[in-house]
Amino acid sequence: MHPIIPHLWFSHQAKEAIDFYCSIIPDSHIVYSVRLPDTPSGDAEVFSFVLSGQPFMAINAGPYFQFNPSVSFFLNFDPSRDDRAQAHLEQTWSVLSAGGKVLMPLGEYPFSKCYGWIADRFGVSWQLILSDPVGDPRPFIVPCLLFTRERFGQAEAALRFYVSVFSQARVGRLVHYHDMDASSPFAHALAYADFQIHETWMAIMDGPGDHAFTFNEAISFVVNCDTQAEIDAYWQQLSAVPEAEQCGWCKDSFGLSWQIVPAVLEEMMTRGTAAQISRVTRAFLQMKKFDIAGLQRAYAMEK
Repeated sequence: MHPIIPHLWFSHQAKEAIDFYCSIIPDSHIVYSVRLPDTPSGDAEVFSFVLSGQPFMAINAGPYFQFNPSVSFFLNFDPSRDDRAQAHLEQTWSVLSAGGKVLMPLGEYPFSKCYGWIADRFGVSWQLILSDPVGDPRPFIVPCLLFTRERFGQAEAALRFYVSVFSQARVGRLVHYHDMDASSPFAHALAYADFQIHETWMAIMDGPGDHAFTFNEAISFVVNCDTQAEIDAYWQQLSAVPEAEQCGWCKDSFGLSWQIVPAVLEEMMTRGTAAQISRVTRAFLQMKKFDIAGLQRAYAMEK
C-alpha cells in the first residue's frame, strides 16, 4: 500500500513554505513541481516533497481555504534516538515561532517534559514534543486530527472507522481523558490515540472547549491507488458528502477531506509533455471520482 500523504493548500506561498520546512527539518527535499494550466484558480502549481521521510504534497491554488489546528503535525524528538533531543526541539521551536502564533506555550506538561504547540507564519500547526521512548518507536512526523465543536467526542469512532477502511491498519496508543483524571467531565472522549495505516502513523484527539475551527480542505489526505477497483472501494467508504466530490476529492462522515488518486497520475504529470499535462488536467477537472481509463485516453491522444 502507498503511504497516506498530507496535502497542503496554499494561496501562493507553497514554494516559500516548503523551502522553509526543508531548511529546518533534517532529511527533507522537494521531489518535483508541476504546473497545471487553466484550472478554476488559474494556473496552479503542485509540489511533492519529503520532510524527514514523510511524503507531503502541496498546491498553490488561490485563497479559498485557511489552515487551522484541526490538522496539525507532531514533531517527535526522541531522547532514545537523539541525545540532544530537547536542544533540537527548542531550536526548532525558536525558528518555527518566528512570525507564528503560540497555541500552547513551550514547557513541561503532565504528558511530556517539553512540549509546545504553534502555528507557523504560514498558518500550519505543529506540536513539538519530547517523546516518551517507551514502546514502539514513532516516526519523527505524525499528522494529528483534532475533533472539535460538533465533532467533539467522535474521535474514537473515527479511529475505528479508519482502521476498518484501510488494510494493514492497527490501533497504537489509546488514552481517554478519564485515564488521566477520573473526575474529568469529558468521560470517554479521547485525550490522545494513534493508529498505523501500513507504514503511516496518524494521531487523533478530541478537543474540548469553544473552538472556532474544524476540518476543512486546507489539509487533506491523499490515498494513491493502483487500480480502478481500489479507487472505487475507497470512494464508496470515504465519500459521505456528495457536494464535496470534485477532481478526486471527497469528504468523509467526520468532515475530513481525502483525495483518492490513481498512482499513475504522478507519472503522467511528471513525465508528460505540456500538451499531455494540459489534456489530463482538463480531463480530471470534469471528474468527481477519478476514472483511470479516461485519464489514460486524455494522456495518449495524438498531438
